[in-house]
Amino acid sequence: MSDTGSAVQSPCIGNCCLDDDLTCLGCFRSLEEIKEWGLVDDRRRRIILQNAGNRKTAAQMPGADPSSPTTDA
Repeated sequence: MSDTGSAVQSPCIGNCCLDDDLTCLGCFRSLEEIKEWGLVDDRRRRIILQNAGNRKTAAQMPGADPSSPTTDA
């Protein structure tokens, strides 16, 4: 999907593999966030990126659960 005309670019790195919680191990977006990316505005995309960043940080912490809930406002 093209992001032409959008200020917020997709975080996809082409390493698409979902874990047991349906979170991409490449970009750390949930499956639902990936599916909605092409349909939402830049405000929502920034929220998705923040959530993905939180998941990535959590995944890098020893013993942490990367699928822990994040703000979805």
